[in-house]
Amino acid sequence: MAVLYTDLDNTIIYSYKHDIGPRKKQVELYQGREISFVTEKTYELLRELKNHIRIIPTSTRTVEQYGRIDLGLGTFPYALVCNGGILLCGGRRDEAWYRESLRLTADSRDTLQRALELLERDARRSFALRFIEDLFVFTKCDEPEAVADGLRQQLDLRMVDVLCNGTKLYVIPKALSKGAALRRMKEYLEDAFVVAAGDSAFDISMLREADLGFAPGGFQARYGIGFAVEEAGRDALFSDAFLERLLHILLAAGGNEP
Repeated sequence: MAVLYTDLDNTIIYSYKHDIGPRKKQVELYQGREISFVTEKTYELLRELKNHIRIIPTSTRTVEQYGRIDLGLGTFPYALVCNGGILLCGGRRDEAWYRESLRLTADSRDTLQRALELLERDARRSFALRFIEDLFVFTKCDEPEAVADGLRQQLDLRMVDVLCNGTKLYVIPKALSKGAALRRMKEYLEDAFVVAAGDSAFDISMLREADLGFAPGGFQARYGIGFAVEEAGRDALFSDAFLERLLHILLAAGGNEP
């Protein structure tokens, strides 16, 4: 069966800060506030796509953060969270997968500890310092790009990637990429045809591993990637555009692999 590995934030769901128009559905509550939405079109496309392709949400969100999302489509059989470090099967953690993630990232532990020490002393840090599931480092910073550049000069970049998303800053073992998780899942599920969709630097490795990748307009130029992805139009909302395109491809294939 074909499978879609899809990022969530700004790929399927959008923050209340992002104007996606009036026809939308709330999909995430936090402390009583509606904070994330999907368009009605995205919801309908996802509901139809579930009949044609296995959908595996693939996110850097923690288990708790992922658990706040309710797309109104029931529990997905599989989800990859913590950048692929944790596999949820029917909403439950696969402990064998997690133990393997810890083993795969063991060589990065000294570099992660060094990152924790550096960030602990950095006056530009504006949020608690967290070592998520003993897998990667997360915090928020003022001047995040400057903080990230400083870390890159002091850390062993053979072991980790330093990535920013707005004010959020991550230090993630190279072995803990979405692409690595996708490769592990290929063995786990033995899927024949793999589709991936994502919008940020966190998703590049996943898109590289896929047979067919979708990204927002300008993605290849923005990140200077040297492999092909299908980009949505710059004026199109990414979730609506790529899901509609994927459904068209699947229907045109008549139930066979694209």
